[in-house]
Amino acid sequence: MDMNRAHSSDDRANYRALGHDGHVNRDEVAALRALLAPTGWPQRAQVFARALRTSARERGGLLLVGTPADEPWHLAAHLDDESRLSGMAGLAPTLIRWNPPPGAPPHLRAGLDRLAAARRGETLFVVTPGTAPAPLLERVSDARRTGATVLALTQGDRELDGLAHETLTVPDGICPVSFTMAQHLVSAAAGEAGVRDAPGRRGVRDRLARLLDLVSGPPGN
Repeated sequence: MDMNRAHSSDDRANYRALGHDGHVNRDEVAALRALLAPTGWPQRAQVFARALRTSARERGGLLLVGTPADEPWHLAAHLDDESRLSGMAGLAPTLIRWNPPPGAPPHLRAGLDRLAAARRGETLFVVTPGTAPAPLLERVSDARRTGATVLALTQGDRELDGLAHETLTVPDGICPVSFTMAQHLVSAAAGEAGVRDAPGRRGVRDRLARLLDLVSGPPGN
């Protein structure tokens, strides 16, 4: 058995059980990009994703962390999917949990002590829609001092943004994309370099129609 494939399948099953709602739908992401193209957000996500892709090269070296109230399960699952689909092992994240339960599987019980072990060549990806708590800022600062690359996806956190090598800020309430939508754009862009277009995909018009139905409901509703 391919242990990496089995590990990835276990990860996705656990992510779905703990808050993730499904696999990557590339058609819908492509439609979302087409819809948002005039805003410049797909391009911003691609720039940030390039930094993620180029810094996270080895399996186990991408450390993904949020806040105690908002752990990024959804993004973890999408990055895991992108790693599998693109063949880029470095995109498979290690999800850092604030209070991992004793019975959690080994790959889902990495706690804050893993951040203390971060080293040069590893990437710490911090995702927080609010203000990062002081204990997280301290660990991010320590990780940066030891040589880890720090990336941050935030809604505007001056202290955290100041510690990051690369930041993507999604302003709350005045932005054409939501914080969740930005995570979709980033994860899809991170994996796209290793994925060729599959045959038989629907055209942009069909994808846009499907996306608009999802957003606003079909005509007549």
